[in-house]
Amino acid sequence: MSVPQMTHCMACGTELMHRYLKGEGIVPYCPQCHDFRFPVFNTAVSMIVLNEHKDQVLLIKQYGRDAYILVAGYVSRGEDVEVTVRREVMEEMGLEVKALRFNHSHFFEPTNTLMLNFTVVVGGEKPRPNWEIDDYDWFSIAEARKNILSPSLAKDFLVGYLDGVYAFASTKNMLKIH
Repeated sequence: MSVPQMTHCMACGTELMHRYLKGEGIVPYCPQCHDFRFPVFNTAVSMIVLNEHKDQVLLIKQYGRDAYILVAGYVSRGEDVEVTVRREVMEEMGLEVKALRFNHSHFFEPTNTLMLNFTVVVGGEKPRPNWEIDDYDWFSIAEARKNILSPSLAKDFLVGYLDGVYAFASTKNMLKIH
């Protein structure tokens, strides 16, 4: 699935043309504003939620789907991603994030979204899911690997975190995280 390219200036609405920019290549350009317009995309976070002992992973089902996924959400305008991580875990599951760590990113073309994945450790409270969550469960590490939706970006992030190698990372920029 191809994401449509930006065709009009976000500032003034003028139809964009394509112009060469040194060091960048061909970039959309607004002849009215006399400025280059770089691609616009969504930004979202997904979280591998661990209990305090780091031996269980919280997986959720939502929006009527019968598959377990990671807790996730979109970054709000003006919000730092670390704030988004804490907000989404609190909003969706009623859990306080005690620690967080960035894992990896991946551009997810079907939704034009840059996904930023984190691992979070939450306190010992019992989850209090909101209306978005249909079901949830704590899984051992091995059970989480088996029960998460496959194929999915959520599974790629989880397995990448667990194994230290991300399926979508090219060999030239592959990171060994652990």
